[in-house]
Amino acid sequence: MVLLLTLLTQVGGIIYLVYLLSYRWINRLGHTRKWNWVLKPVLFAGIYVLLTLTVIPWTAQYFGRVPLPVAADPHLQPLNPVTWLLNRHYVSPVLKDVTTKAASKLSKHYPATVLYYLDANFPFVDGFPLLPHLSHNDGKKLDLAFYYLNAHDRSRASKTPSFIGYGVFVDPVKGEIDQPSRCEELGHWQYTFMQRLVPQGNKADYVLDQDRTKAMINFFTLDERIKKIFLEPHLKTRMGLASPKIRYHGCHSVRHDDHIHIQI
Repeated sequence: MVLLLTLLTQVGGIIYLVYLLSYRWINRLGHTRKWNWVLKPVLFAGIYVLLTLTVIPWTAQYFGRVPLPVAADPHLQPLNPVTWLLNRHYVSPVLKDVTTKAASKLSKHYPATVLYYLDANFPFVDGFPLLPHLSHNDGKKLDLAFYYLNAHDRSRASKTPSFIGYGVFVDPVKGEIDQPSRCEELGHWQYTFMQRLVPQGNKADYVLDQDRTKAMINFFTLDERIKKIFLEPHLKTRMGLASPKIRYHGCHSVRHDDHIHIQI
């Protein structure tokens, strides 16, 4: 349990060990064993959430990390609350400033538009892996969700076809570069593995909102602090994106036609 919680949240394993110290106190309350099995998980959840909201953000600043806003900024929010519950929303102060400013500009051009972030980094220690990512380990990387339209009436979709923002892809069409097929032919099985994990049932209900997605990407390319943006080649061509910062990430990675990856 300690290993699992550490891999998922970085700090959960330590919090779990602290929580184990409460066992003797709970047992002294004199409840039946049935009630103890209820109280113990509730206590762990309470301790975990309390430390996640208070101690961890305060401590992370000494490691050069700050949390992205969860609810305080109406223009920048996590797509899924699990992201911040697992402490996967930490970035360097510079990357937070870049992202906050891009979200503000986007909302001015497209009112009521929220920039949804996905995985960022853990709060402590450079080099600690944020699985399953290869490089989200130094506070300088962040994934962002695409924008979508309702396929039936072309109205703005409020979220994404994937509940976690990953795994439902905007596939290449005939005549476009089909990098996913090329990578699979070369034996890179992991390239599309998220598609096998994430339900695909509502994929046909969404189409890529090219205008807002392109605008979002361009706001980041214009910031000199951004050095790389990963995106599948067929979408770079389809949206007419020309910045040299927009690069192909390679077959050793995973598909990037369900989100973009930015880094300073």
